[in-house]
Amino acid sequence: MASTKHPRPQESVKPKVISLFSGAGGMDYGFEAAGFETAVAAELNHDCCETLRHNRSWEVVEGDILDVPTDQLLERGSLKREYVDLLIGGPPCQPFSKAGYWFKGDSRRLEDPRAQTLHAYVRIVEEALPRVFVLENVEGLAYSGKDEGLQFLLSEIQKINKKTGSKYTPTFAVLNAADHGVPQLRARLFVVAARDGTVLKFPAPTHGSDEGITNVLPGMGPQLHRTVWDAIGDVQPGKDEDLDIRGKWADLLPTIPEGQNYLWHTNRGGGTPLFGWRRRYWGFLLKLAKNRPSWTIQAQPGPAIGPFHWDNRRLSMRELCRIQTFPDTVDIIGGRTSVQRQLGNAVPSLLAEIVGRAVRTQLLGLPALSAEPLLLPPRRGPVPAATSFVTNIPKKFRDLIGDHSDHPGTGKGNGAMLRAAAAET
Repeated sequence: MASTKHPRPQESVKPKVISLFSGAGGMDYGFEAAGFETAVAAELNHDCCETLRHNRSWEVVEGDILDVPTDQLLERGSLKREYVDLLIGGPPCQPFSKAGYWFKGDSRRLEDPRAQTLHAYVRIVEEALPRVFVLENVEGLAYSGKDEGLQFLLSEIQKINKKTGSKYTPTFAVLNAADHGVPQLRARLFVVAARDGTVLKFPAPTHGSDEGITNVLPGMGPQLHRTVWDAIGDVQPGKDEDLDIRGKWADLLPTIPEGQNYLWHTNRGGGTPLFGWRRRYWGFLLKLAKNRPSWTIQAQPGPAIGPFHWDNRRLSMRELCRIQTFPDTVDIIGGRTSVQRQLGNAVPSLLAEIVGRAVRTQLLGLPALSAEPLLLPPRRGPVPAATSFVTNIPKKFRDLIGDHSDHPGTGKGNGAMLRAAAAET
């Protein structure tokens, strides 16, 4: 039977972390800022592993977590069962993502082979018995009526408690990164549990777009959302970065104002009616606005899917890092597509730091390292005026001008109708 307690780490010794599905290290850099130390990181993607090795001296286990024994993780991290302070990880989220619902009309969720990573996470919880575990995922994991993944996790944790004598009592919340100072609108689910049964109280939002902020940082008043200008206003792209937009729609992007997308060119927008209302992905021709947070950074955007820079180009590696609140000391290793994928799949580091600070103080009984989060972007001063846009539609798009029907509604589009017909046959 496992003990639910072990001596808390001395304040001079950083609590040790096993990191699973580490990716480019978004969660790790956040917990690092909160005062933790990654003892060992496990990741399948080679470019991600090269990024981790390039930026930190952590032990990196490169391989499929389904094939990596827990004993190997403990040995590589110089750790022992029950003496792991924290287990963190975000199993691949495709089976539970909103995009999966949009594209397929539903998601296979727990039946998807990729969901086996949830089984691996639970296995390592049982075999390592960390003092605390933190699981991060897309908000779709907890969708009402579609939460098989979350219910599986909760059920398996109960079995672990019964088998080992631990008292893990998971609590979960969906946090919008922008409401905690990240210059990006990105909702993520966090599930947290302590072995001794202590229940985490998730931090309340500290930032917002208007009144109603319920929690403020010490010595500070309510904070407005951090903006894209706060994040990247001083960044110049590297001279060797190819950020040009290519493809069929590249020449149309300059006709979109800041903060708008293709909806500008519908009968409800202010531009020229080229498309039907809500007939495209939200990210289609989506352009950042300097005075707002970014929309969610995508891992695998198509050539016309943003968000794009207001200068009508793709975002540079450093700009993507800033929007994801990675430390400026971090570089992403790999080609353009790999860099986008690594950063688009990452957890915003500041959001991980916010959760890490709560874990540190509430569940480990250690003081916070600083009055406010270390990765919180500074205010950059007055936001410049919106960049001008082109009002003349390029000739090659003018044959699209005309009346276009609106999307008929959820479940009534062409794709949904075809799927429904196929299901009946």
